[in-house]
Amino acid sequence: MPKKVQAMVIGAGISGLAAAYHLQKARVDTLLVDAAHRPGGVICSVARDGYLVECGPQSFSGSPALTALFAELNLLPDRVIANPKEPRYVLIDGVLQAVPASPAGLLASPFLSGGTRFALLRDIFGHTRPPDSDESIAQFVRRKFSATLLERLVAPFVSGIYAGDPEKLSLRAAFPAVYEAESKSGSILRGMFHKANKNSTINPSEKPNVQSFRCGNEQFTLALAAALGEHLLLNKEAISIAALPRSSEQNAPRFQVTVRGIKGQEIIECERLLLTVPADVAALMLNALDTGFFDPLSGVEYAGVAVVSLGYPNEAIQRGANGFGFLVPRSSGLSVLGTVWNSSLFPGRAPAGHSLFTSFVGGVTNPSAVQQSPASLAALVHREIAPILRLNQEFTFSHVTAWPRAIPQYNLGHTARIQKIRTLLTNFPGLHLAGNYLNGPAIPVCIQQAQDLAAEIRISFAN
Repeated sequence: MPKKVQAMVIGAGISGLAAAYHLQKARVDTLLVDAAHRPGGVICSVARDGYLVECGPQSFSGSPALTALFAELNLLPDRVIANPKEPRYVLIDGVLQAVPASPAGLLASPFLSGGTRFALLRDIFGHTRPPDSDESIAQFVRRKFSATLLERLVAPFVSGIYAGDPEKLSLRAAFPAVYEAESKSGSILRGMFHKANKNSTINPSEKPNVQSFRCGNEQFTLALAAALGEHLLLNKEAISIAALPRSSEQNAPRFQVTVRGIKGQEIIECERLLLTVPADVAALMLNALDTGFFDPLSGVEYAGVAVVSLGYPNEAIQRGANGFGFLVPRSSGLSVLGTVWNSSLFPGRAPAGHSLFTSFVGGVTNPSAVQQSPASLAALVHREIAPILRLNQEFTFSHVTAWPRAIPQYNLGHTARIQKIRTLLTNFPGLHLAGNYLNGPAIPVCIQQAQDLAAEIRISFAN
């Protein structure tokens, strides 16, 4: 006899863990399965030789929903928050320049041209409308501001989030808040200020900040996994999905999932099915239900990224490395996309007298980088950041993780692609998708999406 559950979630990354947790909390009998041996996906923390290394995202932004979730999981005592006043830098002509923290500071910034300053003022007092067609981030910045702003600030910022190409990334899909600001207010700065003011009114005590945990980001995913207990099954690969014949019987299973584990195959039937796997994996799983899913899901491009963490004795660092770190414009000719100064942000990231820096290499503009050996990547990063930080010694610690498909790309046409997927889903009541390729790659966005889907599924059972 097949095993039966009310809801089944496939994929134990942050989206799947959060969705399964909220479903189970709502007393919906839920099973979460994943082919991996550990939960969390790209969220992975490693403690070695006195260092605490993040192999994926280095931190996450706070939100009211996250704070509430941490409280439920008893994680607040271990949460660490970076000083919001720590500066962020961009490498300009070989020199680290502090990124202005406000529009006024941006106007006075020494690395912007006079034409860019005028364009910023024009945006504040003027009024424009976005084009009807999908517009790339690069097209948008050149239209609204200048090529200088694109090269020196926006493109490095985009690389820091998506490891992507601003010429290909869709503004509407990748940064919907910016698109909405111009659409509704006619001005990016006025629109963003209005939204920020509205959010601060709704949540006056919750300010955006950069966070982690004393034992690393993985402390969060492990806490979610522990809360799920026996409702989480690892080393279980979902190999096929089939839609069951519709039945007039209340609470009848709608989907049949074949799962393969160490002890062989088993069949699980569920009333609600939620896939939180990467888009290409979902494409293969759903192809048997409807071949229409394959093209839009498999069409989501992913950027490969190598995460390179290097440790140095403090006396080797001739330039102060206090702050969040720095981003690197592609025009610099370097392979490094950016570097996070981990030991400046959070305590316990390096042994006493040492510092930890994590750099990112690869992205869509350098896809072969992730194929290099760990030793080659460590040497490459040291060679490129040594002149910037004036390092006079080799690193004494290294840890390298390569993710061939790390970050989904919200390229031109992404909004239409996702809309096609959502339309197809209407043909399969009870089938849902969640993940970082839908509403944004940020951890709080993925968790909010998972929580909203869990609420939707809970209400469907109540009705």
